[in-house]
Amino acid sequence: MRVTRTVRAIKRAIDLTGALAGLALSLPIVPFLALAIRLDSPGPIFFRQRRAGQLLPPAPGQRYQFAQFDMFKFRSMRVDAEKLTGAVLATADDPRVTRVGRFIRKTRLDELPQFINVLKGDMSLIGPRPERPELMVNLALTIPFFEERMRGVKPGITGYAQVSLGYNGRPFEGSPVIPLAESLTNPFQLEGVDDSDADNMRMKLLYDLAYVASLEDLGTFLRTELWIIVNTPLVMLFGRGY
Repeated sequence: MRVTRTVRAIKRAIDLTGALAGLALSLPIVPFLALAIRLDSPGPIFFRQRRAGQLLPPAPGQRYQFAQFDMFKFRSMRVDAEKLTGAVLATADDPRVTRVGRFIRKTRLDELPQFINVLKGDMSLIGPRPERPELMVNLALTIPFFEERMRGVKPGITGYAQVSLGYNGRPFEGSPVIPLAESLTNPFQLEGVDDSDADNMRMKLLYDLAYVASLEDLGTFLRTELWIIVNTPLVMLFGRGY
């Protein structure tokens, strides 16, 4: 993939403008979110977690290597969520999620602190969602071309997959990819693997690669970026995708 300097410059300008506007608009509701999180569950209000960013040239002895950064979120899970399991992907009805956490995940309000990550340059407003480094490597080893979603692209707060699919990668009702879902998510027709993490990630990969491809052409990039920006508030307002 070849991203031109013009596309990179425009995308960074959109990131800075959008992040500053997002912080300003979200500031009035932050105290209420903080109070609700604190009253609902003991623990910190904010949550910081290591995430994988852009694909890097592999170090000696490694097959895949990704840039890493600390991503900020409003806490939506219990503080001991991974005490017994270690790093695992979140699911639609994850029992580790608190009552307030379920609401802020559904409306995507838990992502608001990531505007800081955008200003720092770790993330973009729009791009593939950043996964945990250890999970990212496992997914890249399991799913062909999964690492390509992060080649030359920063992870995003929102993205083509985020506004087109449910929280765990399921297509929305009426989605044009539904007729293709069976061949995409279970290509070997295995039994007992319905709704597996890898299959859900294959659906997200389909949209992530389409977004990455849009960055090669200025006109396609601008149309795609605008479509995602317009549709993201609708996903938040109507709570789609949880």
